[in-house]
Amino acid sequence: MAFKPGGSLLTRRSLSLRLLSPALATLCLATALAGCSAHATKGQGQDQGPPTVGVVTLKTEAVTLTSELPGRTAPYEISDVRPQVGGIVIDRPFTEGAEVKAGQVLYRIDPAPFRAAYDQAKAQLASAEANLTTTRLKAERYADLVKINGVGKQDYDDAEAAFRQAAAAVEQQRAAAETAKINLAWSTIRAPITGRIGPSAITEGALVTPGQATALATIQRLDPIYVDVTQSAAEVLKLRRAVAAGQRDAKSAASVAVRLKLEDGSDYPLEGRLQFTDVTVDQATGAVTLRALFPNPGGLLLPGMYVRAEVAQGTAPQALLAPQQGISRDEKGLPIAMVVDAQGRAQQRSVQTDGAVGNQWLILGGLKAGDRLIVEGLQKVKPGEPVHVAQANLALTR
Repeated sequence: MAFKPGGSLLTRRSLSLRLLSPALATLCLATALAGCSAHATKGQGQDQGPPTVGVVTLKTEAVTLTSELPGRTAPYEISDVRPQVGGIVIDRPFTEGAEVKAGQVLYRIDPAPFRAAYDQAKAQLASAEANLTTTRLKAERYADLVKINGVGKQDYDDAEAAFRQAAAAVEQQRAAAETAKINLAWSTIRAPITGRIGPSAITEGALVTPGQATALATIQRLDPIYVDVTQSAAEVLKLRRAVAAGQRDAKSAASVAVRLKLEDGSDYPLEGRLQFTDVTVDQATGAVTLRALFPNPGGLLLPGMYVRAEVAQGTAPQALLAPQQGISRDEKGLPIAMVVDAQGRAQQRSVQTDGAVGNQWLILGGLKAGDRLIVEGLQKVKPGEPVHVAQANLALTR
């Protein structure tokens, strides 16, 4: 559009206003929006109140306390099979690694020399018994004759002594025959216990000797099975002091339940029972051994396996438990908690704990029954500030 230089003043002013109006409109709109935003922010700051937190009201209850202790499995029974007589092994009628029953034949040693010795001993016994009959009858006749002076007193005494010697010889030969019979029976080596047998140390044709150092095989009974765990002597003393102070109720060993965690982290499905606690402290480790007995019908547990046992350590009749998410740490690493006081303000407490029970801490001090422990919204509160309280819904486990 073209304008003449000689146009009127009114025309030039109208043109200027028309050119400036879009910029002015934009400026006015921005100013208005900024004012609205500031007004809204101011209004929100005025409406915002104390933060809302989730709390749990603490209470005391009876709790069974457990300790997780390291241990290893051990066979319920174990027997090294060794020969009691010497000779050549002629048979080995068992399968290595199989289950064997008590009395099952494991090895046969050549019985010929033992059978011959037994037959000889029986014959000598029969001879001694025949001689006993003769000497007994003679002693009885002399006893009648000596009464009428038919024989001399010395002859009667000799006959009576011969009879007694013959009787002793019979007992001696009977014992020899019994020994020969036992040796013959020992030439067949049988399983002393029921269990799983390991590899054989010898084969057919091997020479064995009585009481040899090397076992022919080893049998282990694995159902049930022992689990030997260790606990420090300091923990044992602590437990006994707690029982003496009435803080825990002790149970007899037969009623203490034990559960296992296997080396891969899985849980053993069957529960065991504590058998006893050793009375001797290992000088090298400062630990006491506890033995538990577990059923092992499937043979899952094998001797020497590493396990972790959860052993009940008594019952705390008035235990105070706090959710773990309600307990934090200060800059020194000490446990602290935030509670809501009677005035509705958050307050910080220093607490003392004594291990975990599931996903809760066992509280020894710093908190009490009835305290409202903040477990949700901790990041929004500061000590001494007012808070809105809402009941937290937590899934607590033991």
